[in-house]
Amino acid sequence: MAQAQAPAGAPKEGSQVAAHAPHQPGFPPFQANTFGGQLLWFAIAFGLLYYFMSKVALPKIGAVLEDRRSRIARDLEEAQAMRQRSEEAEAAYQLSLTEARDRSKGIAQEMRDKLTAESDVRRRALEAELAEKIAASEATIRSRTTAAMSNVRGIAADAATAIVERVTGRAPDRAVVDAALDRTLR
Repeated sequence: MAQAQAPAGAPKEGSQVAAHAPHQPGFPPFQANTFGGQLLWFAIAFGLLYYFMSKVALPKIGAVLEDRRSRIARDLEEAQAMRQRSEEAEAAYQLSLTEARDRSKGIAQEMRDKLTAESDVRRRALEAELAEKIAASEATIRSRTTAAMSNVRGIAADAATAIVERVTGRAPDRAVVDAALDRTLR
């Protein structure tokens, strides 16, 4: 007797796999005879997932979100406080800058006034010194002019005597020459 050979990979007659229900074609979740069990396990899995999410995961997420919200609020409050402090510091800086400018203007004006006063004192001293020198120079010029003019009279008398002597051949009397010069100078 010839025994028919089973195809390779097919269950053998005495095996346990062969004892189960025959293999049905198609995707197992879509088989109508397993819907009840699938729905039961779906409800159990959904219930466990819901319980786990509501009791464990969501409170942790909520705590993280609340912590984050409180940290953000705290950071915003700190930022607002820092902003206020920086505005106060800027106002103080502007005030000190304005005061420094005013002080520097005051110092500059004080220095200008001081230098002006010093230059006025120097100018007056120089003017007085120059006035003294001018007066001394004018006195010197007057004395030299007087001396020169007195010498001019003598030179003129000598020149007139020399001219008359050369023209006439004899020297005129000095008294006559002086009288002629007095008449001429008047």
